[in-house]
Amino acid sequence: MEAQTINLHFFTAQYTKNANFLAKPTGFPQSPNWVSLKSPNLSFFGSFLKKSLSLTSSCVVKAKMGIDDELRQEIGRKKLAVFVSGGGSNFRAIYEAILDGRINGDIVVLVASKTDCGGASYARDKGIPVIVFPEKKDGSEGLSPHNLVIALRKYEVDYILLAGYLKLIPAELIRAYPRSILNIHPSLLPAFGGKGYYGMKVHRAVITSGARYSGPTIHFVDEHYDTGRILAQRVVPVLPTDTADELAAKVLQEEHHVYVEVAAVLCEERIIWREDGVPLIRSKENPDNYS
Repeated sequence: MEAQTINLHFFTAQYTKNANFLAKPTGFPQSPNWVSLKSPNLSFFGSFLKKSLSLTSSCVVKAKMGIDDELRQEIGRKKLAVFVSGGGSNFRAIYEAILDGRINGDIVVLVASKTDCGGASYARDKGIPVIVFPEKKDGSEGLSPHNLVIALRKYEVDYILLAGYLKLIPAELIRAYPRSILNIHPSLLPAFGGKGYYGMKVHRAVITSGARYSGPTIHFVDEHYDTGRILAQRVVPVLPTDTADELAAKVLQEEHHVYVEVAAVLCEERIIWREDGVPLIRSKENPDNYS
């Protein structure tokens, strides 16, 4: 994709990006199964009968939709960009969850650090546009940080999900998408994180350390490796007989579950920022509860 061919669209999604303080969320109906029909029209007949029947029908249809469908329509589907460097198993898990209706969003573009990686091939097979970033030193392919931001604006991206992307995210992109970029790391941060800790290197370090637990961490992205605010974690036991490969398989299984769950939360706008800058997830069942 050449920069001069991009038609820039300035899209500003401000639903959650400006939420700097924890505020008590607006209450939502707790059950989709009841409807209040307190209308004086329903107690009359004659000239009001037609209007009353119309109101009743509208309310029944709304009740049958369910609260999840109603809220999703109100919020609107989110547009996601996923970044990969390898096979993209988390990318595939998120894509399949979207097809199943578990995530109220769509992957509108895939960003790959290598044009021939497995994740990029999978995206092309599914008809998802692929962008290569970063730009190669010889300029033969890939986008610069500035042109990457322009490209993502073209696709009207709301959120960015790093799924096994091994390059450092440039400051230009972080400024363009504040509190809107998530990454998944295969250890319980802040342990076993930072530059050089990725893939099997993480799991070997966990085994060597004698740690009794590990698991994936999802965190917001800042300008350094693995130092952004933690949003969600899952714990797996490290058995005395575990090899690095066995631990990697257990952690990866949890990665697929937790990233799908967090992507759904993100697209439903259920992330709240506490006054001290800690992100919290609001419960769907009880909006007054957080995790």
